[in-house]
Amino acid sequence: MIAMKGTPAVKGFTIVVAGKGGTGKTLVSSLLVREQRKHGAVLAIDADPDANLPETLGVLAERTVGQAREKVLDYKTRRNETSTITAEQQFEQHLMESIVEEEEFDLLVMGRSEGEGCYCAVNHILRGIIDTQALNYPTVVIDSEAGLEHISRRTARDVDVMLVVTDASARGLNTARRVAELATELRVDFGRLLVLVNKITEQTQKIVEQHAEEAGLELVGFLPFDQQVVENDALGRPIWDLPDDQPVVRAAREVFSKLDAIREEKLVAVSQGAKGSPPSRG
Repeated sequence: MIAMKGTPAVKGFTIVVAGKGGTGKTLVSSLLVREQRKHGAVLAIDADPDANLPETLGVLAERTVGQAREKVLDYKTRRNETSTITAEQQFEQHLMESIVEEEEFDLLVMGRSEGEGCYCAVNHILRGIIDTQALNYPTVVIDSEAGLEHISRRTARDVDVMLVVTDASARGLNTARRVAELATELRVDFGRLLVLVNKITEQTQKIVEQHAEEAGLELVGFLPFDQQVVENDALGRPIWDLPDDQPVVRAAREVFSKLDAIREEKLVAVSQGAKGSPPSRG
């Protein structure tokens, strides 16, 4: 079990970052980790098979959860009657070894298991981590895989915020709309489903606002197109290299401050539940 970090008022406030590939999902995830540290240590989970979050956060992840699963499967094959360690205990040990611990955040990379179709098993493990380990941290940020598969598998059910990242393209907004529709169809419970538009310009903002309103999407804010982000990405520089007054960092800080109100709603709901009142997700 991951050790508790800090003594937050709200534990396990979970934000899943979703969206189609190329919209800046991992950038937003890393900005979230950067900004949410004000509430205490963050557990960052890279659930995208491409696993770009470690590089964006400037850390090296040598082990993944998928690899841990493969080791446990191998252990089950070799295990004999005299073995005193269960497969579950083996997996917990390997899971702990997969965590990259930094001063203000921990990182867990899901990766993928070897073999055809094994990523579903990794997603099942991710669901268990969300259910059990999230409460050990004030905030959990999950950089999900691109597309809609994690929604249809219900991996991200019961999270506090589903943050759908899109660019100013019609395709990106259509993906955000499909996420909302699919969540409704499957009755997947998100505390809030919010849309964040990345790489916005003055020319495209009004167009996006109109399309979002027509689609019934709740916009939480915009991040500007920032040439420095493009250059840093090309050079492989981490998110920490962007100064606090960088336009995209300033905009992210303003957008993410709106999540504090949702966190406060959860705190009130938890307090009501502790007093015997029916809790509300807000």
